[in-house]
Amino acid sequence: MPYGYHLHLHVNGKRGVDLLHDPMLNKGTAFTERERDALGLRGLLPPRVSTQEQQVSRVLENIRRKTSVIEKYIYLAALQDRQENLFYRVVMDNLEEMIPIIYTPGVGQGCVEFGHIFRRPRGLYVSFRNRGRVREILTNWPYHDIRIVVVTDGERILGLGDLGANGMGIPIGKLSLYTACAGIHPTQCMPVMLDCGTNNETLLNDPLYIGDPSPRLRGEAYDELVEEFFAAVQQIFPKACIQLEDFGNANAFRLLQRYKDRACMFDDDIQGTGGVTLAGLYSALRLASGRLSDHKFLFLGAGEAGIGIGDMIVTGLMAEGMPEPEARRKCWYVDINGLVVKSRSDLAEHHGPFAHDHAFIADFRQAVETIRPTAIIGVCGKPRLFTRPVVEAMARINRRPIIFALSNPTSKSECTAEEAYAWSEGRAVFASGSPFPPVTYEGRTFSPGQSNNAYLFPGVGLGVIASESPRVTDEMFFAAAKALADTATEEDRAVGRLFPRLDRIREVSIAIAFAVAEVAFRRGLTKMNRPADLMKHIRTQMYDPTNVEYVPTP
Repeated sequence: MPYGYHLHLHVNGKRGVDLLHDPMLNKGTAFTERERDALGLRGLLPPRVSTQEQQVSRVLENIRRKTSVIEKYIYLAALQDRQENLFYRVVMDNLEEMIPIIYTPGVGQGCVEFGHIFRRPRGLYVSFRNRGRVREILTNWPYHDIRIVVVTDGERILGLGDLGANGMGIPIGKLSLYTACAGIHPTQCMPVMLDCGTNNETLLNDPLYIGDPSPRLRGEAYDELVEEFFAAVQQIFPKACIQLEDFGNANAFRLLQRYKDRACMFDDDIQGTGGVTLAGLYSALRLASGRLSDHKFLFLGAGEAGIGIGDMIVTGLMAEGMPEPEARRKCWYVDINGLVVKSRSDLAEHHGPFAHDHAFIADFRQAVETIRPTAIIGVCGKPRLFTRPVVEAMARINRRPIIFALSNPTSKSECTAEEAYAWSEGRAVFASGSPFPPVTYEGRTFSPGQSNNAYLFPGVGLGVIASESPRVTDEMFFAAAKALADTATEEDRAVGRLFPRLDRIREVSIAIAFAVAEVAFRRGLTKMNRPADLMKHIRTQMYDPTNVEYVPTP
């Protein structure tokens, strides 16, 4: 094309500065000479054309010179707002380095400071003051083929508690993982904050808080807002799957029960955490020996995560032929008030199936000594409660004690990897909710794996999209857990890693998506005909952030 010749090519109707301001279309310095002339970009960019690989090198150089996780988080958020394809190229090519920044533990600090580091809006904010207008608000979203909606009301963000509208960092981060780990196209993802107020006094008194500074909405008014939201999503985005994220215990269980048979939805804190932990346990059994039914599980924490894991373990035990009542007797819980037993009068409804006939025990260490579990699972959101006496007791009772310290971010972990290995004389089978560095104990190096929901929910979402299933079932999460467990290799487990390396997560997501889609087709949940080559069909759904040239060849 001769210099000065202007092809009136429009990319989604955009040229020039408008094109540079669209993060899904902007390629920055990677726009070619032909594109610069054809799209009115000549002079709006530095003269030297960069490859995407050179742009990635520039990004990595900038990230690695920053000394704090929060500064890295801010930098990557700005990149995502500026050049989305480049953001995903960086993340997908450097998953082990980037996931702890864009998700746990980095996203935790990002949410705490969200109102103070706020640059540019991302996601949809549905305020309780806009009841009656939710459908109208959803139509303001710029993309129309939405397949995954991650929504929170900000009441229980990670282990940090009520962060109100600051919790928007969680849906944004989760959907980044859907794209990076499972190839869901960014324009098919919608993060949503149901701003129902907050009871966090620090936020209520913070002039830079971005949400409505009002006490939390409760009761009938809250339910009406959620109902209006679900109805609007189903009407405007009929192929969308809704993922509930970080709702408080009081709402999470009942919302899951209310909508799971009425909408394509799931709760990641309950079902996703249950699935990924069951996968970790299946992997752990190859080190600790035996079947699931040979083990007994004691939980520290009886909220969404704990009950979700227990329910998934019960599903696994029943698959081995164990009757449900006997399966539930394999799972024991200690909450803030002590052992969950039938004689207690302060139990919530979701505790009922796991409240056993047993003498009350107030102390977790004493519960370990009395119940004599083969595995302890920490999901309490409080740090350092797997004390040395607790771990030593587990090591005395078991040849290979299973110790899962799953609370996150890292500052909330029940114990560190180093403590688990040292206090068990190197015999612990360990996993954590947030990453820990390798540990050397008596000449042996352990590289503990992270029991990260990112291993599971992206693949589940991909499987639901690929099969166009109108429901997400518990059977799908069980199938996903088994598929995930099968992806961990003997080489992984030899160094104490119960999950595959994060740099394999896209192939893991494909395996999970295949298992989930198979359930949808086998159970007749979808009207879609099963593709002859289901694996190929799944792969064709996946987004690739490699740059394409917008100017056609003459």
